[in-house]
Amino acid sequence: MKTLFVQVKCDLGESYKTAAAAIEDVDFVSEVYSTSGQFDLLLKCYLPENEDVGHFVTEQIQKLPGVRDTFTTLAFKAF
Repeated sequence: MKTLFVQVKCDLGESYKTAAAAIEDVDFVSEVYSTSGQFDLLLKCYLPENEDVGHFVTEQIQKLPGVRDTFTTLAFKAF
């Protein structure tokens, strides 16, 4: 499994709808947090080894309603 964190900037007033859609509609999203700062949401995702990260983010996350921008971080190891 590959672990990645996707920070999401949402359209104004759309954070809760976007978070709900991420949990309901995207298979590999494990957790969604609302956050302060430059981005509105933090998505924790677990992808199978054969899943392409680029396709996942651009086709699944960026197409969610209310998504304006994303920033993806790949995790190497959990301690």
